[in-house]
Amino acid sequence: MKKTLLHICCAPCSITCIDTLRADGIEPVGYWYNPNIHPVTEYRQRRDTLIGYAKAVGVELRLRDEYGLREFVRLVSPDLEDRCGICYELRLFESARYAAENGFDSFCTTLLVSPYQNHELLVETGHRAAERFGIEFLPYDFRPRFREGQQRARELGLYMQKYCGCVFSEEERYIRKKR
Repeated sequence: MKKTLLHICCAPCSITCIDTLRADGIEPVGYWYNPNIHPVTEYRQRRDTLIGYAKAVGVELRLRDEYGLREFVRLVSPDLEDRCGICYELRLFESARYAAENGFDSFCTTLLVSPYQNHELLVETGHRAAERFGIEFLPYDFRPRFREGQQRARELGLYMQKYCGCVFSEEERYIRKKR
């Protein structure tokens, strides 16, 4: 069985990703590293919801628990139009590094479940991270099960966020809402 690290952005997005990997004979170990999430109350709510969900479904969870707003903003501020690409790189390269240094064979990310993310860029970034750290990236397309996961999260009463996570996606949410 592959020893796979699953970068997890939030509990709702993890539901069908975990199910899919398990159906494929892979028992993932969850990895929380999301320095992009703002504000700190949102960060804590998502982290704590994931901790509870992982325990409920028997997924081992490892936390790199750093609220990284300042570093995230420093990294994306030179090119706000490419902030998602920078964010993907930040999280996937860290996940690949952690996986390689901790004896994992492969890694994946729950970001691949969202139809709101740039799937092709995520896959390309995952492969670059894998190459850099000498580990396999599993480029699953979890998107067909996105709505199912969201529905199950509602049924389970999990906290469900209203935006991607960064301060800029929160801003966009309110601008769209105002229109």
